[in-house]
Amino acid sequence: MTTAASPHLTGGLNPLVISGRVDAERAELTPRGELVHGCAETLARTLAELPHTITRVDLDMGDVHFMDTAGLQFLDMLGDYGRQRSLTVTATNWNGQPRRILELAGLDTTDPLRSEPTPDAPAPALGSSVVSLERAERLHVLQEEVEQLRQAIASRPVIDQARGILMATHGCTSDEAWHILRETSQLSNTKLREVAAAVTASAETNAPPPPPELRTALQRAIARRRG
Repeated sequence: MTTAASPHLTGGLNPLVISGRVDAERAELTPRGELVHGCAETLARTLAELPHTITRVDLDMGDVHFMDTAGLQFLDMLGDYGRQRSLTVTATNWNGQPRRILELAGLDTTDPLRSEPTPDAPAPALGSSVVSLERAERLHVLQEEVEQLRQAIASRPVIDQARGILMATHGCTSDEAWHILRETSQLSNTKLREVAAAVTASAETNAPPPPPELRTALQRAIARRRG
């Protein structure tokens, strides 16, 4: 069996695909891609196709390489599915960035479904519970880290272009070009992406040079590498 997210739900990101093996009593599922907007819908379709005779669902998350807060909805749906049908559900083999998100959310990185409360456990009072306050703080940190990751992904093409320009112009290696960009960013107190964009723009025909403070910082960084 294989279930994939619709492109319009994922916003053009690497869509989630869930494949696996199902027999009469057990489903072994392997999600691949990203746990982003639309992943819960993909999971819902997969779970709806499972036979009613199964007593266990195991997910191997090793091929999930990116996760934002939509991944928590994915886990909530898995937990609800297991409780409603009184069956065992596991989600194991987390690694990389998704594992970091689980840590920030205060979940068990071996199997976050272990952290699900029991059905009879009373819900903590929002705003008065220390646990709920800690969870909210972790979620805020999680959201900030995900946003930083998204910005890094969006910035990578222009940074790679700037590195190529520096390599061609100054005969430096890829690593040296990276250090030049980073040092220029620090010396001029300018974001790395803005430094890269200025270097890339200045290489175009009849383009204006970078601002004076940025140009000075860039020249100093190049001189240090040459020295």
